[in-house]
Amino acid sequence: MRINRRLLSAIVTALMAMSLAAQSGDPFGSAIVNGVPWTDNQGRPVNAHGACIVEEDGRYYLFGEWKSDTTNAFPGFACYSSTDLVNWTFERVALPLQESGLLGPNRVGERPKVMRCPKTGEYIMLAHTDDMRYKDPQVGLAVAKEITGPYTFIGPLLYEGKPIRRWDMGTFQDHDGTGYLLMHHGDIYRLSKDYRRAVKKVASGIKGGGESPAMLHKDGTYFLFGSNLTSWERNDNFYHTAPSIEGPWTKQGIFCPEGTLTYNSQSTFILPLHRGDSIIYMYMGDRWSYPYQASSATYVWLPMQVEGLKVSIPEYWPVWNPETMQPVSELGGKVVTVRFKSKEKGSKLTLPFEGTRIAIKGYTFNNGGYGRITIVDNQGNTVHTNLIDFYSKVPDDGLRYVSPLLPQGAYTLIVECVGEHPHWSNKRGNYFGSREDWVTVEEVRIY
Repeated sequence: MRINRRLLSAIVTALMAMSLAAQSGDPFGSAIVNGVPWTDNQGRPVNAHGACIVEEDGRYYLFGEWKSDTTNAFPGFACYSSTDLVNWTFERVALPLQESGLLGPNRVGERPKVMRCPKTGEYIMLAHTDDMRYKDPQVGLAVAKEITGPYTFIGPLLYEGKPIRRWDMGTFQDHDGTGYLLMHHGDIYRLSKDYRRAVKKVASGIKGGGESPAMLHKDGTYFLFGSNLTSWERNDNFYHTAPSIEGPWTKQGIFCPEGTLTYNSQSTFILPLHRGDSIIYMYMGDRWSYPYQASSATYVWLPMQVEGLKVSIPEYWPVWNPETMQPVSELGGKVVTVRFKSKEKGSKLTLPFEGTRIAIKGYTFNNGGYGRITIVDNQGNTVHTNLIDFYSKVPDDGLRYVSPLLPQGAYTLIVECVGEHPHWSNKRGNYFGSREDWVTVEEVRIY
């Protein structure tokens, strides 16, 4: 039997990290932590937004927008892999910036979705392409022989010989292998057998449809998820149901408690997780953070309850184990209570500590700003740093940062108020985001 050495090495590394974490009473080595920047095997933020996941040969492949902190122009689509949905290995920029064309300089590339075509064995990537003013939307098509790429950009996906000119998009692969393109405002297209073109518009303008579409199919019912149009701001996402993908579609309402704004996130994909004889559907959402999308945008992934026509995520789990599908209620560690609240640029919290990891709890609200977290060793070398977003439209008291696992040693934590805040405007010029720069830290846990 041939051994996949890269996969074996990744598994050994993950097991060693989990072992060290368990010895220190650290719950984070085997848990998904929502709303904090994740760190890949290179110590950098996991940068894959508007994402999807493809499961293959015991490994999960995450594809998403490889965002920049300086511009919204397309820099590439990233691919990461994991055996446990927790510890992520950076594979490559699967589709880089093109020299020209739909994904060339000064263009937008968003919401990449990848499916393996059952007929050809090719990996098909579809994505929203546009100009910087969002006035030239087209669905782009790229293909690859290997799941991690590199992907070759073909051009626009065509329907009846013409590009499909809509904005937000998603994909769905049904149980029989049929591929579908899900579009902004409730259009659905069936793809050809080779997934390289759209051959039939099976639904058009589903009433009450929105953006960021995602789908699941269970027990003969199709569920279509979407977001209201509030730019990068969060809102109460909703869902429709239908007995056939062609309809009729009925709007059922929201699937998270009203007013939580989908736990401060926006839908991007629904991943079926096989657990024993059951399939548990995992909601994947983004917490956008403009302009620092690469550093500070985070993720909210949660298991969904699907019963009949009802879908719900009744509780927000800040930390949960994707194997047991249970929340982690005891975070352990040595708790240090701190009182840092400032909007003054350059003001700092400094805390020496000894251990292998720290977690920070803080408060976010509608006037929050950016805080920079830095960890230095006893020689003064920076071992990790990340920009943290303390803004949320709905106030939240919870985890803001979890460091990567560090060698046992003496370190100093520095939390600095950057003096900036997330803010943006939509195409109509409406203002979104914060107006002040508050950074609030309440607790540090040392492991």
